[in-house]
Order: sequence, then structure tokens, then C-alpha cells
Amino acid sequence: MLVNCAGIQHAAPLAEQPAQKWDDIIALNLSAAFHTMQQTLPGMAERGYGRVVNIASVHGLVASKNKAPYVASKFGIVGLSKVAALEYASAGSRDSGGVTVNCVCPGWVETPLIEPQIQAHRNGGSREDGVRALLEEKQPSLRMSLPEDIASMVVWLCRREAHNVTAAALPMDGGWTAQ
Repeated sequence: MLVNCAGIQHAAPLAEQPAQKWDDIIALNLSAAFHTMQQTLPGMAERGYGRVVNIASVHGLVASKNKAPYVASKFGIVGLSKVAALEYASAGSRDSGGVTVNCVCPGWVETPLIEPQIQAHRNGGSREDGVRALLEEKQPSLRMSLPEDIASMVVWLCRREAHNVTAAALPMDGGWTAQ
């Protein structure tokens, strides 16, 4: 099993986005996954079983302003995953479990990284007010996922019963991409 979940972001308008930030984000968010998949998938195919789960983002399905390299990298990881899924779809069997490649596409995930954004949206209210204000524009559920929610989806995708779930980009976004 391979789970690619590293990622970085830098928010700035396209015209002001530093070229080095573009290079760094593409290298970590997309190229690193390509290299690990290239090294791992042939062995999975030989064994007739393997799972690749790439943690993409809702930004692999829809764009947002000021995030050009991040959005490009996440759309790229979704596309790369679909190509790899097609190339390895016939490896193995139902009995062996086959080889699958999928993406999980989270919306807002409650981590310390976004705490400053929550605080910035409080406007004198509670932390919960800040969360709701942050999410109300894009995530209709008004609830963030927890890292363990994402992990549970990954674990399910790695089960043998998921042998025919491949090339999927599964949103965990509280309805964001349904709009």
C-alpha cells in the first residue's frame, strides 16, 4: 500500500506567484507522487495486489482564486491517478485483490495549519462562529473533516473488497463540489 499525502500551498494571485513557489509545490505535491508510484506499482502488479491512495484535495476537482500552483498540482494528481489506475486495472484478480489507484479529495480539514484562518473569521465571536464563517462560502455542511475521517476512507480503499474501486476521485468536502 502506498499513500501519498504530502502537500504544501502558497496563496497569491497568479501574476504575483513566485516561480520558485510554483516549482516547489509541483515538486512536492505532484512529482513526488509520480516517483513513488513509478517505483511501487510494478511490484504491486507482480504480486497481484496493491493499493495507491493519493490525498488530493477538493482543489483537484474545483479551482479557487490565488492558488494556481496548488490547484494545478492537485488536478495533476487526480489525472495521474486515473492514468495509473487504467494502466494497472487488469493486474491481479478478485481473489488476489487487484491493484487500485484512487484519490481522496478533502475539503476543509481541521488541523492546526488552518487555526489562524479560523481565528481571522471569528469577528469577536466564538471559535465555532469562526469555523462557520470560514466554511459558509464553500462547504455547505459547515463541518470540517478530521484527519482521522480521511484516514478511515484511506483504510477502506485499501480493503480487499475495494478491488473494483479504482480511478476514483472521492470528495470528502461537505457538498462543496456539488454546487
